[in-house]
Amino acid sequence: MMWFMPEGTYRALTPQVIVSAVERAYGITLDGTITPYPSYVNRVYGLRSDDGTRLVVKFYRPGRWTEDAILEEHDFLRECAEAEIPVVAPLKGSSGHTLSEVSLNDEDDEAYLFALFPLAGGRNFDAEQDEQWFRLGGIVGRTHQVGKRHGAPNRLMCSPSTLTAGYVDELLNANLVHPEKRDEFEQVCRTTIDLIQPLFEDASMQRVHGDCHRGNILDRVDEGLLIIDFDDMMIGPPVQDIWLLLPDYAHNCRRELLMLLEGYEQFAAFERRSLSLIEPLRFMRMIYFLAWQARQRDDFAFAERYPGWGTGAFWLREIEDLSTQFRVISDHWTEDGILV
Repeated sequence: MMWFMPEGTYRALTPQVIVSAVERAYGITLDGTITPYPSYVNRVYGLRSDDGTRLVVKFYRPGRWTEDAILEEHDFLRECAEAEIPVVAPLKGSSGHTLSEVSLNDEDDEAYLFALFPLAGGRNFDAEQDEQWFRLGGIVGRTHQVGKRHGAPNRLMCSPSTLTAGYVDELLNANLVHPEKRDEFEQVCRTTIDLIQPLFEDASMQRVHGDCHRGNILDRVDEGLLIIDFDDMMIGPPVQDIWLLLPDYAHNCRRELLMLLEGYEQFAAFERRSLSLIEPLRFMRMIYFLAWQARQRDDFAFAERYPGWGTGAFWLREIEDLSTQFRVISDHWTEDGILV
């Protein structure tokens, strides 16, 4: 179980460390250009070699994933690339491996795993017309066709009773929920988890992207769509990579959902019963996001990005949102997967 693992910071990751680590691991010379890219969890930088090749290096947050878990992400990307699915696969270093490590002292108190990728640009793909939703469904279906070929035993399993309950325990055990809101928070979480867990017990599970929102799908002129950022790859129901693409609650997006599924089913079968998991998965993501914020609360500029996090007013709003989602789950799904 990984949800309780403490996650390190990036205080020792200086520009000099970045350049030196990449040059040594990949046997290349960089021109010193470093461009920070926005990333919620990891640290991602644009680089350029002395011959002008543009690259991207990703330093994984210490303690978040094991080495084996990261390599399973890389394996998935490699398999997708071999199947001619538009992804950005990691490059192999001088050692022949796609994952490298830099340690900053003899005690390994500050060690970072990292990978290098070719730069692949594109613009955000804002689907509006039926054909665009169809294209989105198609790229997800192609990805899932590869995803079901192998397992990933070191990645998280999408289960309310383990994964989501673990996040709830983490928040409560660390005393991060305001004391006046603790009981109410725990009650809505436990009640919802008990309600939705039976839906997952017979659900088909496989490798999925895990964070397949539209910000992670780029449109490249004359090249088509590109799916990026497999960092949250998990073992989960295929519908996990469908619902995140929707612009609203599933019952308000019937047309978009239909077109996504039509595009998807050109390449892979889809169990329509699993549509009953959409709103439970939304609840699970809400809890995940709270745990993700909690783990980064000591990072530089966190307070600026999330003012008021952890206050009584903050938890009041979160509990209201979770309670609303509980009502949505209760009102808009049935056990046969039909949205009502």
